Amino acid sequence: MDSAKEILRRVHSKKKPCVDGESHQHSPTSMSAAVSKVLEDDDLLREIIVRVGFPTTLVRASLVCKRWYHHISDRRFLRRFRERHPPRLLGFCHVPEDECSQSSCPRFVPILPLPPELAAVVSRVASYSFGVDGDEWIRECRRGSVLTGRYEGLLWRHRVHHPLCSGRDMYILPPLPSVQNSSYHMFSTILSKEDGAGGMSYVYMLVEGVDENKVFRVRVYMLQRGVWCMHTSSTTKIPLPLLPRKVLLVDNKIYIADKFSDDIIVLDLPASSFSKISVPQGVQCHHYTTILSRADDASGVYLTHVHVKELQLCIWLHKGHNWLLVNTICLRQMWANLRMLDHTLGDEDVDFHFLSHVGDNAEFVFLEMSNCTLHLDVTSRTLRKVHGTPIKNGHFIAVHPFMMIWPPIFPLLKDATARFAIWTSYDHNTS
Repeated sequence: MDSAKEILRRVHSKKKPCVDGESHQHSPTSMSAAVSKVLEDDDLLREIIVRVGFPTTLVRASLVCKRWYHHISDRRFLRRFRERHPPRLLGFCHVPEDECSQSSCPRFVPILPLPPELAAVVSRVASYSFGVDGDEWIRECRRGSVLTGRYEGLLWRHRVHHPLCSGRDMYILPPLPSVQNSSYHMFSTILSKEDGAGGMSYVYMLVEGVDENKVFRVRVYMLQRGVWCMHTSSTTKIPLPLLPRKVLLVDNKIYIADKFSDDIIVLDLPASSFSKISVPQGVQCHHYTTILSRADDASGVYLTHVHVKELQLCIWLHKGHNWLLVNTICLRQMWANLRMLDHTLGDEDVDFHFLSHVGDNAEFVFLEMSNCTLHLDVTSRTLRKVHGTPIKNGHFIAVHPFMMIWPPIFPLLKDATARFAIWTSYDHNTS
């Protein structure tokens, strides 16, 4: 992929034909004129910058001048940049077993290899401290933020960490709403969604059993200005799972996948109504082999399933009222190819254990096979063994993918002095 520097270098070195048919290098004056002609053309400038490839480079480029800043921070340009360069997976967070201590805290494992341009970003996440004064469990990683939870006394206390934003304080969520006296608690979860302004908003879902007639109540709260506010309360006789495999918030719908049911329960928040989606024909749901993930299009959701006997991974997209099979991958063949490249893998046959996580748009998958944690890049169809594996003593620990922040956080520009100070600070923190 061509960077802006590379494109400009080609402009510098391009040969210009002479009248006699020969060619010569541009003079310094003509080269400067050619570069100015390119950089003064807004359309050409955007074509150059959209190819830089990394959000960190975008932020640096935006500090060149106000004109560049306005072009780069424009929503239409950022939307085009994201389509060309989807948010990059930097690694994953997990809570390892600590044989020497009763306490555990999250750790970050990078997915290698990574471009040199992201080395400083990865180093910052790896050096971030989540705290070591007690057990800290990961609830979710999303858009550069890590939601953790820990017991403080008899209550759960949740915190939002921002490892990539050194100047941003950790945020502590208020105590969660409690179960009503006439109900019994089945399960609860905190979900997140993009708030449209580059940040995250949080939703708390509490599922209760109301009576012996198997009536269930679902209460959904939204965090607004530091307070949990009731968003909707609905009852249903549709059986809800006691321990769901996955609960997913996509736009204004919550998808609940049971561990052993072939139905996905859907709660439409604006309508406060429930419905069911049957899984694709031939798919048998199991909490080890099936998982849901978000789609960019709010009207769809992905289902990834591993047929254990055939060792075939299938990715389905539910859109409208139908399932569409969008990808099939033979894990047995990919394992054989990986073993030829990685001599640390044994000669035993591949043995599938657990489908750990699927990224948004089903672009990547984390799975456990033959006592290894593996990262499958679905787009490039590349399987890699993850070093610094979270598997310990035969136990598989959930991994939480950590993505690059999107959209980039652009500093406010006031004057030349401020621009220089911001540039120096950002360059020092990311280079």
